[in-house]
Amino acid sequence: MSLRGAGRSASIIACGLVLVSGWGSSATRAQGAIDVVWVSGPIYMFAGAGGNVTASIGSDGVLLVDSGEEAMSAAVLDAIRGVQRQLADAVRPTPRGGGAEGRSTVVEARSRLAPPKPVRYIINTSAAPEHTGGNQRLSTSGVTFTGGNVAGQLSDAGEGAAIYAHEQVMRRMVDLDLPFAMLPTSTYYQDHTKLSHFFNGEGIRMVHMPAARSDGDTIVQFTRSDVIATGDLFSQTGYPVIDLGAGGSIDGILEALNDILDMAIPEFRTEGGTMIVPGHGRLSDSADVGYYRDMLTIVRDNVRTMMDRGLTLAQVKAARPTRAYDRRFGSDSGPWTTDMFVEAVYRSLAGTP
Repeated sequence: MSLRGAGRSASIIACGLVLVSGWGSSATRAQGAIDVVWVSGPIYMFAGAGGNVTASIGSDGVLLVDSGEEAMSAAVLDAIRGVQRQLADAVRPTPRGGGAEGRSTVVEARSRLAPPKPVRYIINTSAAPEHTGGNQRLSTSGVTFTGGNVAGQLSDAGEGAAIYAHEQVMRRMVDLDLPFAMLPTSTYYQDHTKLSHFFNGEGIRMVHMPAARSDGDTIVQFTRSDVIATGDLFSQTGYPVIDLGAGGSIDGILEALNDILDMAIPEFRTEGGTMIVPGHGRLSDSADVGYYRDMLTIVRDNVRTMMDRGLTLAQVKAARPTRAYDRRFGSDSGPWTTDMFVEAVYRSLAGTP
């Protein structure tokens, strides 16, 4: 397992812990293993699990945004345990006392000599199998974090980690007749919701992006670490999947990307600042999302212009409205090809899913 700092310093400070030697950034990732990239604070990106998995790992346990493919769930668990071992071995600073600083140091105080805790939450950004396939294995490896008048361990009752998603994702997964243990245990229907409490020292927001990849997409914002996980609304490796049958649209994708840019705060000239974990590909920032948004806007406008001229779908495909970007994002094979993307844009604009 390798950890790459994405251009950051080799001395990594995460979740109040100074990570020293042992992260071998020059190590080669073994086939079938997970690439672990530290993002900010307690946030890590796991690449190689199918879709990217965003993990918050700290004294409160583990929260995952998406769970990767089913076949990679064991590797994701190994990656989580590897990070926890490194954090347990790291040098911990002595927590400061005082009043105003109390909230910002409570995580460090709780973390001292505390054993690693299990997966508490999984948030699904969509119903796509490369983002939900590990739900069952990963959720049953953990326990739900609770409080109030609940007594005892929920694990005693056979409960696993809580799985959050928008209610439309639940409906899609039920329609697919997936195993009960893969389904969300908690859903929301508003335009956004929040985790009810701080987790690993920060607030977590779930924001619904309607009619984008589908009608149930969620992006997740980690407010203290300043990280946004986008799911498949944004990808560094291909054109976005637009599931017209599930309520997706090209204009909804563009609106979602604009919302992500509104939420993100760049450090300087759209670079740095808020870190953005895409559904696939490398760690990104506002500049990457802006480029992706502009590219899709140009492609959409190319298709719309051709449609206004009366071109049929076959003629639009032959004209290659994505020509300028195919070397970067195009594909002639696999589950989502350039041809399929162009057809989805055409039918989205025509209103004929």
